[in-house]
Amino acid sequence: MVLLGLLLVLIAAAAVIEVSVNDTANTMPITVLDRTFNLSPFELFIAGVVTAAVFVAGLLLITGGMRRAAVKRRRLREARLAERDRVSRLEAEKRDLERRLETTPTASTTPTSTPKVDRDGDGVDDRTERAEQAERPTAPHNRLSIPAQQSSSDQLVAGGRHAADDRRA
Repeated sequence: MVLLGLLLVLIAAAAVIEVSVNDTANTMPITVLDRTFNLSPFELFIAGVVTAAVFVAGLLLITGGMRRAAVKRRRLREARLAERDRVSRLEAEKRDLERRLETTPTASTTPTSTPKVDRDGDGVDDRTERAEQAERPTAPHNRLSIPAQQSSSDQLVAGGRHAADDRRA
């Protein structure tokens, strides 16, 4: 390829030399858009070179645009295939999870089917505590209010006043 390019460059240089050395006194009438120009052979050659350069630039723009479009289509195709693969993996995972769900015990036997609500931090579901309190009859002396900051009643019994001071330090 390099040798072919070098050969073409040498032929083009020889053509420029031949046209420029040739008799420039002779002019040729050229008509473009109803206008007549008298050009020497060298001027005509330069006009041809400019025309060829514009043609090559147009071809380069066309091929560059086609390459860019091909790369864009290839990337889009790869993205679609990757998306299909991802969706098929997710569907397979869903089928696997559904199969596992069918083989596991029902939701009524598992206590973890609903999220646990434990706002007071005592380790017991607050909804269960409320249900138990509603079932028990309440006496006037059983109504104790526990502060919201207190995380466990064990700290008052076991730790006493010193344990509360240690927590603050």
